[in-house]
Amino acid sequence: MTSDAGAVLLRETDRRLNLLPRLAACFEDHRNPWLISHTVKEMVAQRVYGLALGYEDLSDHDQLREDPLLAVLSGKARPGEEPLAGKSTLNRLELGDEKPSRYKKIHCSQEAFDDLLIQVFVEAHGEAPQQIVLDLDTTDLPLEGHQEGRFFHGYYDCYCYLPLYIFVGEHLLCARLRTADQDAAAGSKDEVERIVGRIRAAWPEVRIIVRADSGFCREELIKWCEDNGVYYVIGFARNERLRRTIEAQIEQAVQIHKQTGKPARVFTEFPYQTSNGSWSRSRRVVAKAEQLDGKENPRFVVTNLSAEEWPAQGLYEELYCARGEMENRIKEQLSLFAYRVSAETMKANQLRVNFAGMAYVLMHGLRRLGLKGTELERAQATTIRLRLLKIGAQVRITVRKVWLSMASSYPLQQLFGQVHQNLRPAVALGG
Repeated sequence: MTSDAGAVLLRETDRRLNLLPRLAACFEDHRNPWLISHTVKEMVAQRVYGLALGYEDLSDHDQLREDPLLAVLSGKARPGEEPLAGKSTLNRLELGDEKPSRYKKIHCSQEAFDDLLIQVFVEAHGEAPQQIVLDLDTTDLPLEGHQEGRFFHGYYDCYCYLPLYIFVGEHLLCARLRTADQDAAAGSKDEVERIVGRIRAAWPEVRIIVRADSGFCREELIKWCEDNGVYYVIGFARNERLRRTIEAQIEQAVQIHKQTGKPARVFTEFPYQTSNGSWSRSRRVVAKAEQLDGKENPRFVVTNLSAEEWPAQGLYEELYCARGEMENRIKEQLSLFAYRVSAETMKANQLRVNFAGMAYVLMHGLRRLGLKGTELERAQATTIRLRLLKIGAQVRITVRKVWLSMASSYPLQQLFGQVHQNLRPAVALGG
């Protein structure tokens, strides 16, 4: 028996994307081929499918290794006869280093993994889009032990890591683990430069906009965008000088609020140069003067987009505020256990973040290819897992086939059938 029969949808998604074989190719295996019981391809698939199905810890695999369905998904040659890798073997996979040791002989190339995320994104488009928006954000991954790089972050009030995430819409392009003893924007210019270079190699004419909150409003990133033909719309932390600049607009918002009794917004824009010289030039700043019940709420955004294309109000409300959707994508990373960074080293924890990211890419592929046009088209990973993947079934293994018998009383069987059909590749007729 299995409680994860819906995982066959993930396998069909992987077949469409050719995702997990390419992920396995990111690893260098220095083990003796004659002594291998569990291939890298099997272990990587086992780990990613386990995260997608809700099994967050390596210790879960001491029981999961006997699951015949997971063995089929992972590509085991004789499912039901040979167990999958246990927690100790999977732990050695995660702890591997560039210099093989006696017990740790598998190494993941981070550069190859980063390239794979961009390849999957490019392949998801039949033709080059006219414009894409790179969303940058960070979050905290709390630490309970004494992991490498452990640091107390005052804003989050805990010891944590501070990973950088970059998305285009729902597509994950970067998941970089960082220590918390540095600026939130640390390394963001290098990551944007790498991603823009790879995307322009595939789509030379695509227009790129970088969007982020005020934590990323740094001269290094902004100037690089200006020098390389990349547009940006980035939050700008308020200060007293900015507040004085929009004094008239704030007073106007106060009067409107008094008349209507509702929150009032007034938008304006102006050229701005920092007084301390931290900016190399004057830039366009868009301001929102907002009056709420009992308090004012001014906000500022810096951009190199023109006022003709994006007037102040539209730029703030339609373009900049849309970045809030990225928070849902980060929550999905956490629901796929990116927060399980309990290994001793940064490298091992980066690999765990990679596995969670790849589980997200697989779930997003299911949503994009299989759930399109269904009631779960916009569902998050946890909802998809609960309604489509967690299905009880009987597994029978014969010489030639593996039979999966699901309960006829499963309430979403019509939806399941539709999703499975959507995932099957189109068969060419004629010839």
